[in-house]
Amino acid sequence: MTLTVLDAGLLTTVQDRGRHGYAHLGVPRAGALDAPAAALANRLVGNPPDAAVLETTLAGVTLRADRAVTVAVTGAACDVRVAGRASPWGEPLSVRAGAEVVVGPARTGVRSYVAVTGGVDVGPVLGSRSTDTLAWVGPAPLRPGDRLPLGVDNGTPAALDVPVSGAARRPLRLWPGPRVGWITATAWELLTGSEYVVSADSDRIGLRMTGEPLERADARELASEGMVLGAVQVPLSGQPVVFLHDHPVTGGYPVVGIVHADDLPVCAQLRPGDGVRFRDASPLGSSTRGFTRVG
Repeated sequence: MTLTVLDAGLLTTVQDRGRHGYAHLGVPRAGALDAPAAALANRLVGNPPDAAVLETTLAGVTLRADRAVTVAVTGAACDVRVAGRASPWGEPLSVRAGAEVVVGPARTGVRSYVAVTGGVDVGPVLGSRSTDTLAWVGPAPLRPGDRLPLGVDNGTPAALDVPVSGAARRPLRLWPGPRVGWITATAWELLTGSEYVVSADSDRIGLRMTGEPLERADARELASEGMVLGAVQVPLSGQPVVFLHDHPVTGGYPVVGIVHADDLPVCAQLRPGDGVRFRDASPLGSSTRGFTRVG
């Protein structure tokens, strides 16, 4: 009961809902960046929500199962072929033993999710099967020739009564962060009122952006402090970075905002060159209260 990797694509990793409670040991949470898409893929094949899936990056993946399985592909829209025949994206697909499943390059978005009945049953590390690309905890990224064990199929594929769609593009709701006073009021208005462009060096660790630099109200060094998922850091370059699931657990640049958790799947599907906007989600809106000179 294995899944053989024929073509691993650009970066394909095993992901589940992540490992929690180990930040004090320096271990990030990892887990699927587009959690709703991964959960949908599992539901479509009858898996429990915490079953491990495959997360592809832009280029897709090619697999072969040695038993009859049900497969579903969600997340970034792509072409799917089973045994050489075009097959629907976002629906449960019956795959006979020995047939190849080709998940093509993402047409929109970045990350597609491949669920297989029984789930990918690699050994858990610290309670999770997720690959962490910062500390490299968990299984290594897929390589051609890898044979992935599959769990026991105890579920029933779910029917859909609504169309499947990827994460909707929308402004990212932004709460003021604990160090919002380390940028000027003008910089906050710039951050929440202008468009930034996703940088090519974005990854599972962080969504890096380029645009008008944000002016710091204080240029001193900040002692390292704990980081959280969705934190928006402003390094000395003034270019904001949104921390994603493989983010470091500490950091020394000021966190000026926190992206709403429900908007993080949008970050997972933003490509280099895409425009992105933030929207002030605080009750004060665009008020400048709280922006004081530090020191």
